[in-house]
Amino acid sequence: MDDPGRLLDLLPDDRPLSWVREGEGLVGWGEVARFTGTGSGRFAEADAWWRSFTARLDVRDEVGVPGTGAVAFASFTFADRSPGSVLVVPRVVVGRRDGRTWITEFAGDGVRTAMRQAVPVRVGGALRYDDGDMTVADYRGAVAEAVRRMRAGQPQKAVLAHDLLAVADQPLDARFLLAGLAHHYPTCWAYSVDGLVGATPELLLRREGEVVSSRVLAGTIWPGDDPAGAGTDIGAALLASAKDQREHAFAVDSLAATLRPHCRTLDVPSEPSILALHNVSHLSSDVRGVLRDGASLLTLVADVHPTAAVGGTPRTEALQVIAELERMDRGRYAGPVGWIDAAGDGELGIALRCAQLDGNTARLFAGCGIVADSDPDSEVREAAAKLVAVREALEGTLVGG
Repeated sequence: MDDPGRLLDLLPDDRPLSWVREGEGLVGWGEVARFTGTGSGRFAEADAWWRSFTARLDVRDEVGVPGTGAVAFASFTFADRSPGSVLVVPRVVVGRRDGRTWITEFAGDGVRTAMRQAVPVRVGGALRYDDGDMTVADYRGAVAEAVRRMRAGQPQKAVLAHDLLAVADQPLDARFLLAGLAHHYPTCWAYSVDGLVGATPELLLRREGEVVSSRVLAGTIWPGDDPAGAGTDIGAALLASAKDQREHAFAVDSLAATLRPHCRTLDVPSEPSILALHNVSHLSSDVRGVLRDGASLLTLVADVHPTAAVGGTPRTEALQVIAELERMDRGRYAGPVGWIDAAGDGELGIALRCAQLDGNTARLFAGCGIVADSDPDSEVREAAAKLVAVREALEGTLVGG
């Protein structure tokens, strides 16, 4: 199709679906089918449901690249016990890849009418903030207890999160939040699936045929957190931080260990690089492999999730610490989010820098990797720095800047 302009500008207000980075990706709306699941088998069940659904379709695909044909937007819970994992098959998808734009529809729908927004985007208004299920004080205490346990033996790392509620005077518009995040975080993946809206810098897994890749982020610094003194380059300070390097190594090693059995070759960088964003900078490693077994994206994610970047290591002990100390349901925060197609290809990021929208209320999340030498006050400040992205976008202080 002819270039319709910015993908996010095409979205209607009713349950928009998005996976967009630097102007390319997929947006969708409407719904023809849905999978929901809970438990440790949710990835396998979703994969089986998706294979069965796509096998019954008569598909005409004149473009033939990943993301064309039948597509489902995906969002899975972090924890096995949490309800809410979902695949949504949209009625209409518009995609762009390498400058080429296409539209996919289920036959019989009024596509040209659907290309127009239902109502104008509602701008952000006044917000008030309330404590979530885990307050800042609770979070500081949980970090301190996790550090105590680590110094006593186990685990080596656990990623603890807390939440914050933002309450508006009118229903919140996912498109407004998406626009603000995409504008100031263009190198992140701006996503919206079933009310979970955010912009993640972390790609859990991408599958394109036999090639699988991942962008691992762990280790964080932000303006104002200059451990070496004022004026120091914060990227250099991050690279020099033994604590952050150790946290990053745990994340990369856990991903590589779970991917390696599926791959003929696996390239893992020996040293991380710096990913600088508007509000924070991260240690980053891009991992790339060639599959030996043809595993689908959901099969791979079932093995990989949760990595040490969002769970911890060893995995079992870290998840036990999270369950005991957080005392809240993360929902789909820090779970896989993105899209899959009928060939088993797709992109799934980690649902970070996000909010779950419910009418007038947004539930924001932020988490930090905790290791034995973590400082509770510093981790509280890091979590606050990570919340800045969504808070500013909700408040509208980013749009047009």
